Amino acid sequence: MNGRVFVIGLGLIGGSLALCIKKEHNDAVIIGFDINSEQARLAKMLGVIDEIAGNIYDGAIDADVIIIAAPVTETEQLLQLLADLPLKSEVIVTDTGSTKSKIVGSASRLKQRGITFIGGHPMAGSHKSGISAAKEILFENAFYLLTPEEQIDDTKVETLKEWLVGTNAKFLTITPENHDYLTGIVSHFPHIIAAAIVRQTEKLSEAEGLIPRLAAGGFRDITRIASSSPGMWKDILLHNRDILIELLDKWQEEMNGVKRLLEKENSVAILDYFQQAKQFRDGLPQKEKGAIPAFYDLFVDIPDYPGVVSEITGYLAKEKISITNIRILETREDIIGVLVISFQTDEDRQRAEKCIGTYTSFATTTGS
Repeated sequence: MNGRVFVIGLGLIGGSLALCIKKEHNDAVIIGFDINSEQARLAKMLGVIDEIAGNIYDGAIDADVIIIAAPVTETEQLLQLLADLPLKSEVIVTDTGSTKSKIVGSASRLKQRGITFIGGHPMAGSHKSGISAAKEILFENAFYLLTPEEQIDDTKVETLKEWLVGTNAKFLTITPENHDYLTGIVSHFPHIIAAAIVRQTEKLSEAEGLIPRLAAGGFRDITRIASSSPGMWKDILLHNRDILIELLDKWQEEMNGVKRLLEKENSVAILDYFQQAKQFRDGLPQKEKGAIPAFYDLFVDIPDYPGVVSEITGYLAKEKISITNIRILETREDIIGVLVISFQTDEDRQRAEKCIGTYTSFATTTGS
């Protein structure tokens, strides 16, 4: 493929897509624009893009593909802006937003002009943000949902896939409505629940000071997604409002059912409730990337002496193994502590385990 690709929004997603396209299509020219001019300058310096567009108009008018990698509310506004520009008639416009129905609706003026818009959602991410976090492998083996409307020619969809083939993602084509329902269940709704658990714990901690100290370890792990961008999730929830209200109604019914089991002290039904949950959860794919970015943890037993943490991370840096998070689970004087290191892929975790075993004689590791 050759031509000009215009990426609007040079953060983690936009930057990573630019890298994937550059890797696969050597003759393509990648133009980038970001409202933060420093991000655009850094993207050019790092070789993520070939040219910086001074504004949307300059980048869009000669583009063969336009990728909007911006928050969902901004994406709506950008689609309205693009509809007023003299774009190429054969240009393909796509986005990367987490909701689709409202965004596809916002592209109606483009559609009236005969411009192709194909909604897109690469289901991958990281706790890091910005152009410096962009990487070619971000979307590898992740699902990449495309939501073309019925009138979109299949050849246009295939052309977009060809442009994005360097992501090594698994493309699925579904309707915008189906997309919002599915992601509402497996992504948007869990974020609400995680935030609600944290909010309730915060309120209860006002009367019991030990709660914050005890809410470490596993509690932090099961509520990790509550640390996601509040602004981003505000927009996502408002975009997917109707579906999330429906899911919240069903959740209240579910919790009322559990409450009734407790009121009746129905031990058989309570056991069955947890067994069914365990059975379904244990049957979920372990190696697949899903709607919520996974983190792969390595637990390292380490002795308590100055510099041991930097020693471990130094070995990983020497082998160029990227860490997404690191924390100390337990430290007490003169005993073994537990260092929890998180990685973005299971491959990195396995490499790290081998690395630590090679360089140290004191550390023992277990994966999770």
